Amino acid sequence: MAKILIVDDELALVDLLAQKLTSAGHEVFTASDGKAGVAEARAAQPDLIILDIMMPELDGYGVCEAIRDEVACPILFLSARQAEADKLRGFSLGGDDYIEKPFGMRELMARIEANLRRERRTQGAERASRRPRLYYGAICIDLRARTVQVGSEAVALTKHEYEIVAHLAMHPGQIFSKGQLYEQIWGYDAEGSADVVVEHLRKARAKLKAAGAADCIATVWGIGYRWAGEGAS
Repeated sequence: MAKILIVDDELALVDLLAQKLTSAGHEVFTASDGKAGVAEARAAQPDLIILDIMMPELDGYGVCEAIRDEVACPILFLSARQAEADKLRGFSLGGDDYIEKPFGMRELMARIEANLRRERRTQGAERASRRPRLYYGAICIDLRARTVQVGSEAVALTKHEYEIVAHLAMHPGQIFSKGQLYEQIWGYDAEGSADVVVEHLRKARAKLKAAGAADCIATVWGIGYRWAGEGAS
Protein backbone atom coordinates (compact mmCIF):
# COMPACT_ATOMS: atom_id res chain seq x y z
CA MET A 1 0.00 0.00 0.00
CA ALA A 2 2.72 2.48 0.92
CA LYS A 3 6.51 2.72 1.08
CA ILE A 4 7.56 3.40 4.67
CA LEU A 5 11.06 4.21 5.90
CA ILE A 6 11.99 3.50 9.55
CA VAL A 7 15.08 5.33 10.84
CA ASP A 8 15.95 4.18 14.36
CA ASP A 9 18.95 2.64 16.12
CA GLU A 10 16.78 0.41 18.35
CA LEU A 11 17.04 -2.68 16.14
CA ALA A 12 14.50 -4.75 18.10
CA LEU A 13 11.92 -2.00 17.71
CA VAL A 14 12.73 -1.64 14.01
CA ASP A 15 12.30 -5.37 13.43
CA LEU A 16 8.96 -5.47 15.29
CA LEU A 17 7.59 -2.42 13.52
CA ALA A 18 8.81 -3.65 10.13
CA GLN A 19 6.97 -6.96 10.70
CA LYS A 20 3.75 -5.15 11.64
CA LEU A 21 3.90 -2.83 8.65
CA THR A 22 4.80 -5.60 6.22
CA SER A 23 1.88 -7.67 7.51
CA ALA A 24 -0.36 -4.66 6.85
CA GLY A 25 0.77 -4.68 3.21
CA HIS A 26 3.36 -1.91 3.26
CA GLU A 27 6.83 -1.97 1.71
CA VAL A 28 9.39 -1.23 4.46
CA PHE A 29 12.87 0.31 4.27
CA THR A 30 15.13 0.73 7.31
CA ALA A 31 18.20 2.64 8.44
CA SER A 32 19.94 2.44 11.81
CA ASP A 33 21.61 5.86 11.95
CA GLY A 34 20.90 9.37 10.76
CA LYS A 35 23.29 9.54 7.83
CA ALA A 36 22.03 6.24 6.46
CA GLY A 37 18.49 7.52 6.95
CA VAL A 38 19.17 10.58 4.78
CA ALA A 39 20.61 8.40 2.02
CA GLU A 40 17.72 5.91 2.20
CA ALA A 41 15.09 8.68 2.15
CA ARG A 42 16.62 10.18 -0.97
CA ALA A 43 16.89 6.80 -2.70
CA ALA A 44 13.53 5.28 -1.72
CA GLN A 45 11.36 8.43 -1.87
CA PRO A 46 9.00 6.89 0.73
CA ASP A 47 5.35 7.72 1.34
CA LEU A 48 5.99 8.10 5.10
CA ILE A 49 9.04 8.24 7.39
CA ILE A 50 9.19 7.08 11.02
CA LEU A 51 12.14 8.93 12.53
CA ASP A 52 13.84 8.52 15.90
CA ILE A 53 15.49 11.61 17.35
CA MET A 54 18.39 10.30 19.43
CA MET A 55 20.63 8.41 16.98
CA PRO A 56 24.34 8.14 16.16
CA GLU A 57 25.99 9.99 13.26
CA LEU A 58 23.11 12.45 12.86
CA ASP A 59 20.08 12.94 15.08
CA GLY A 60 16.49 12.93 13.86
CA TYR A 61 16.28 16.70 13.78
CA GLY A 62 19.28 16.80 11.48
CA VAL A 63 17.78 14.11 9.25
CA CYS A 64 14.51 16.00 8.94
CA GLU A 65 16.31 19.25 8.16
CA ALA A 66 18.50 17.54 5.55
CA ILE A 67 15.68 15.90 3.60
CA ARG A 68 12.66 18.15 4.09
CA ASP A 69 13.14 20.10 0.85
CA GLU A 70 13.57 16.87 -1.13
CA VAL A 71 11.01 14.53 0.47
CA ALA A 72 7.44 15.79 0.82
CA CYS A 73 5.95 12.79 2.64
CA PRO A 74 4.75 12.83 6.28
CA ILE A 75 7.48 12.49 8.92
CA LEU A 76 6.57 10.96 12.30
CA PHE A 77 9.07 11.57 15.09
CA LEU A 78 9.57 8.88 17.73
CA SER A 79 11.32 10.01 20.89
CA ALA A 80 11.71 9.50 24.61
CA ARG A 81 12.02 13.28 24.89
CA GLN A 82 8.77 14.62 26.27
CA ALA A 83 9.52 18.31 26.72
CA GLU A 84 7.30 20.72 24.82
CA ALA A 85 10.39 22.42 23.38
CA ASP A 86 11.50 19.14 21.76
CA LYS A 87 8.10 18.65 20.15
CA LEU A 88 7.96 22.24 18.91
CA ARG A 89 11.40 21.88 17.38
CA GLY A 90 10.31 18.74 15.55
CA PHE A 91 7.25 20.44 14.12
CA SER A 92 9.18 23.58 13.21
CA LEU A 93 11.61 21.49 11.13
CA GLY A 94 8.76 19.98 9.14
CA GLY A 95 7.61 17.00 11.20
CA ASP A 96 3.96 16.00 10.89
CA ASP A 97 3.52 14.01 14.12
CA TYR A 98 5.39 13.37 17.36
CA ILE A 99 4.98 10.13 19.30
CA GLU A 100 6.51 9.68 22.74
CA LYS A 101 8.36 6.51 23.76
CA PRO A 102 7.20 4.22 25.22
CA PHE A 103 4.10 3.96 23.07
CA GLY A 104 1.43 1.38 22.31
CA MET A 105 1.88 -0.41 18.99
CA ARG A 106 -1.83 -0.08 18.18
CA GLU A 107 -1.68 3.67 18.67
CA LEU A 108 1.44 3.97 16.52
CA MET A 109 -0.13 1.93 13.71
CA ALA A 110 -3.27 4.08 13.89
CA ARG A 111 -1.20 7.27 13.69
CA ILE A 112 0.71 5.91 10.70
CA GLU A 113 -2.50 5.07 8.86
CA ALA A 114 -4.05 8.43 9.75
CA ASN A 115 -1.06 10.29 8.30
CA LEU A 116 -1.13 8.16 5.15
CA ARG A 117 -4.85 8.87 4.72
CA ARG A 118 -4.29 12.58 5.17
CA GLU A 119 -1.54 12.51 2.56
CA ARG A 120 -3.74 10.62 0.10
CA ARG A 121 -6.55 13.14 0.59
CA THR A 122 -4.12 16.01 -0.04
CA GLN A 123 -2.80 14.38 -3.19
CA GLY A 124 -6.33 13.71 -4.37
CA ALA A 125 -7.28 17.35 -3.88
CA GLU A 126 -4.19 18.44 -5.81
CA ARG A 127 -5.07 16.09 -8.67
CA ALA A 128 -8.60 17.43 -8.68
CA SER A 129 -7.41 21.03 -8.85
CA ARG A 130 -5.17 20.20 -11.81
CA ARG A 131 -7.86 18.23 -13.65
CA PRO A 132 -11.28 19.63 -12.74
CA ARG A 133 -13.35 17.27 -14.91
CA LEU A 134 -13.27 13.54 -15.56
CA TYR A 135 -14.91 12.09 -18.68
CA TYR A 136 -15.83 8.42 -18.95
CA GLY A 137 -17.80 7.88 -22.13
CA ALA A 138 -21.00 9.91 -21.70
CA ILE A 139 -20.30 10.52 -18.01
CA CYS A 140 -18.80 13.85 -16.93
CA ILE A 141 -17.73 14.31 -13.30
CA ASP A 142 -16.99 17.93 -12.40
CA LEU A 143 -14.69 17.74 -9.37
CA ARG A 144 -14.91 21.46 -8.61
CA ALA A 145 -18.66 21.87 -8.98
CA ARG A 146 -19.17 18.40 -7.43
CA THR A 147 -21.70 17.42 -10.09
CA VAL A 148 -22.23 14.45 -12.41
CA GLN A 149 -23.79 14.53 -15.87
CA VAL A 150 -24.61 11.82 -18.38
CA GLY A 151 -24.59 13.57 -21.73
CA SER A 152 -26.53 16.77 -21.10
CA GLU A 153 -28.57 15.32 -18.24
CA ALA A 154 -27.60 16.20 -14.65
CA VAL A 155 -27.66 13.27 -12.21
CA ALA A 156 -29.11 14.26 -8.83
CA LEU A 157 -26.71 12.47 -6.50
CA THR A 158 -26.69 13.10 -2.76
CA LYS A 159 -23.49 14.33 -1.10
CA HIS A 160 -22.33 10.85 -0.11
CA GLU A 161 -23.42 9.26 -3.38
CA TYR A 162 -21.38 11.84 -5.28
CA GLU A 163 -18.33 11.40 -3.05
CA ILE A 164 -18.33 7.62 -3.54
CA VAL A 165 -18.70 7.95 -7.33
CA ALA A 166 -15.98 10.63 -7.54
CA HIS A 167 -13.58 8.71 -5.33
CA LEU A 168 -13.91 5.54 -7.41
CA ALA A 169 -13.63 7.50 -10.67
CA MET A 170 -10.44 9.21 -9.51
CA HIS A 171 -8.85 5.79 -8.94
CA PRO A 172 -10.00 3.75 -11.99
CA GLY A 173 -9.37 0.04 -11.67
CA GLN A 174 -8.40 0.19 -7.99
CA ILE A 175 -10.52 -1.99 -5.71
CA PHE A 176 -11.89 -0.48 -2.49
CA SER A 177 -13.64 -2.47 0.21
CA LYS A 178 -16.83 -1.02 1.67
CA GLY A 179 -14.84 -0.35 4.86
CA GLN A 180 -12.24 1.68 2.97
CA LEU A 181 -14.94 3.68 1.20
CA TYR A 182 -16.75 4.31 4.49
CA GLU A 183 -13.55 5.52 6.13
CA GLN A 184 -12.68 7.74 3.16
CA ILE A 185 -16.12 9.34 2.81
CA TRP A 186 -17.51 9.38 6.35
CA GLY A 187 -14.17 9.72 8.15
CA TYR A 188 -11.99 7.59 10.38
CA ASP A 189 -13.86 8.55 13.56
CA ALA A 190 -17.39 8.19 12.16
CA GLU A 191 -19.84 6.19 14.22
CA GLY A 192 -21.91 3.82 12.13
CA SER A 193 -21.70 0.80 9.88
CA ALA A 194 -19.81 0.43 6.61
CA ASP A 195 -22.93 -1.34 5.30
CA VAL A 196 -24.36 2.11 4.53
CA VAL A 197 -21.90 2.25 1.60
CA VAL A 198 -23.75 -0.60 -0.14
CA GLU A 199 -27.06 1.30 -0.08
CA HIS A 200 -25.49 4.53 -1.34
CA LEU A 201 -23.79 2.65 -4.15
CA ARG A 202 -27.06 0.96 -5.11
CA LYS A 203 -28.84 4.32 -5.36
CA ALA A 204 -25.99 5.99 -7.26
CA ARG A 205 -25.88 3.13 -9.78
CA ALA A 206 -29.65 3.32 -10.29
CA LYS A 207 -29.53 7.08 -10.90
CA LEU A 208 -26.67 6.78 -13.38
CA LYS A 209 -28.45 3.97 -15.23
CA ALA A 210 -31.70 5.97 -15.35
CA ALA A 211 -29.78 8.82 -16.98
CA GLY A 212 -28.53 6.45 -19.68
CA ALA A 213 -25.03 5.63 -18.42
CA ALA A 214 -23.50 2.19 -18.83
CA ASP A 215 -22.78 0.45 -15.52
CA CYS A 216 -19.50 2.02 -14.45
CA ILE A 217 -19.12 0.62 -10.91
CA ALA A 218 -18.13 -3.03 -10.78
CA THR A 219 -18.61 -5.29 -7.78
CA VAL A 220 -15.61 -7.50 -7.09
CA TRP A 221 -17.30 -10.22 -5.08
CA GLY A 222 -15.82 -10.82 -1.65
CA ILE A 223 -13.47 -7.83 -1.97
CA GLY A 224 -15.20 -4.56 -2.82
CA TYR A 225 -15.84 -2.16 -5.70
CA ARG A 226 -13.92 -0.54 -8.54
CA TRP A 227 -14.55 2.00 -11.24
CA ALA A 228 -15.11 0.26 -14.56
CA GLY A 229 -16.23 3.17 -16.72
CA GLU A 230 -15.03 3.62 -20.28
CA GLY A 231 -11.54 5.09 -20.64
CA ALA A 232 -11.03 8.57 -19.23
CA SER A 233 -10.57 11.49 -21.58
